[in-house]
Amino acid sequence: MRGYFAIGAEGLSKRMNLGTLMRSAHAFGANFFFTVDADQKLRKAPPSDTSKSPGHLPVFTWDSVETMDLPRGCQLVGIELTDESIELPSFGHPLQAAYVLGPERGSLSPQMLARCDHVVKIPTKFCINVAMAGAIVMYDRHRALGRYADRSTTAGAPRIERPKHVSGGPVMRTGRKVPGT
Repeated sequence: MRGYFAIGAEGLSKRMNLGTLMRSAHAFGANFFFTVDADQKLRKAPPSDTSKSPGHLPVFTWDSVETMDLPRGCQLVGIELTDESIELPSFGHPLQAAYVLGPERGSLSPQMLARCDHVVKIPTKFCINVAMAGAIVMYDRHRALGRYADRSTTAGAPRIERPKHVSGGPVMRTGRKVPGT
């Protein structure tokens, strides 16, 4: 998959949700994880993160929206149920993205929403668990930007496999010698 992505949450207070979200981020290949204004007891990975993700991807803890320091070019994507939000199945994921989810019993802060480049919603009838929402967003990104065959229009596997990527040989100027040949 091209590009990079991170996932995090604002105002988290439950250790199990943090651990599950971190484990999912590790499983889906996130490049870093972050929290913003998280409860002090959530400053390290909880036991529900059985993959021990901080050993595999950096974890950033920012005290506020103002102190967030995302890489240049990284677009912040809020996951929030608002009337103006883009429905996730219709959303074009940025190549460089940081996805931020709200707290367990609340919403993204007005400051966070103002900082977001995009706001996306998962088309559900009501709010779902923050760790589950994060996994759904990461799956959708993986599905949209990964190299997979197109979905079949009928039940079952795709009829045509996506061809494997083939790298060509080096492009040479005439007369140039390649070392080792």
